[in-house]
Amino acid sequence: MTVIPQQVRAESVCFAGGVIHVRLDDGREISLPLNEVLWLKWLAKATPKQRANWTIKPGGFAIYWPDLDDGIEVCHLLDSAPVTAN
Repeated sequence: MTVIPQQVRAESVCFAGGVIHVRLDDGREISLPLNEVLWLKWLAKATPKQRANWTIKPGGFAIYWPDLDDGIEVCHLLDSAPVTAN
């Protein structure tokens, strides 16, 4: 029998000092410096207004910025950063 792990979901996003902070539904938070992660350069170049206009895709598997027509999947965030519990 195959067991499918439950996917952790994004709940909220905020930015502080050039760092993106993503709160997960299991209480953890992922924080990544935008200028140090190559695949986040598009988000580093965005204006604060563009960054503030985000939405969580149904199911919580990804965060999407409609003004930038781009997004981030939670699984990629988990693969890229240490995760801390709060």
